[in-house]
Amino acid sequence: MAHAFRKGNPELLRVLVELRRAARAHHAPVWASVADRLERSRHSLAPLNVGQLERLAAADETIAVAGKLLSEGPLSKRLTVGAFSYSAQARAKVHAAGGSALTLGELVKARPDGKGVRFLA
Repeated sequence: MAHAFRKGNPELLRVLVELRRAARAHHAPVWASVADRLERSRHSLAPLNVGQLERLAAADETIAVAGKLLSEGPLSKRLTVGAFSYSAQARAKVHAAGGSALTLGELVKARPDGKGVRFLA
């Protein structure tokens, strides 16, 4: 049975479809988990701060964030971060630390099998 999406944001719908396709095609449960989290109401999605990435992630790790990445706190580790959206300052902090800030769609294309991707909710 086809999954019915109730979101109004066309970009969010496109990302959800990409995540579900990658999860099925590559047997990657990480993408299914990210899609499940993005399908929730936006009021239940707490944004993640860069400082939390500093505390929770190891250097050179690939992180998937469902929702928005905000700029509160320092970042000194080189990370590859995939998020649905970023604040401008958060994107700048990730780049300044030597990492890369990707959209979720770009991260799915880079790692369709989900190997080595850690999901932080």
